[in-house]
Amino acid sequence: MLTTILLTAGYALMGAGIGAGIVAIGAGLGIGRIGGQAMEGIARQPEAAGKIQTAMLIIAALIEVVSLFGVVVCLLIATNPSVTAGFQ
Repeated sequence: MLTTILLTAGYALMGAGIGAGIVAIGAGLGIGRIGGQAMEGIARQPEAAGKIQTAMLIIAALIEVVSLFGVVVCLLIATNPSVTAGFQ
């Protein structure tokens, strides 16, 4: 019984940590790709630089919000008293 509780809590904490890492990596890759594609678009059409930059900033902000939400969910899983009760 105790082993099952400890394994469940350990898996939950490990999953929360891995999930937060994946969210951070995904956000970094997404924002990097957006920045690169925006610079390529501005190089091809300099007259559209303002519109491209505005769209790039809006999309980057949306990615940041989604990644922040993912990290908060992972932290809530990691600090949930019912999950970490096996360690106390």
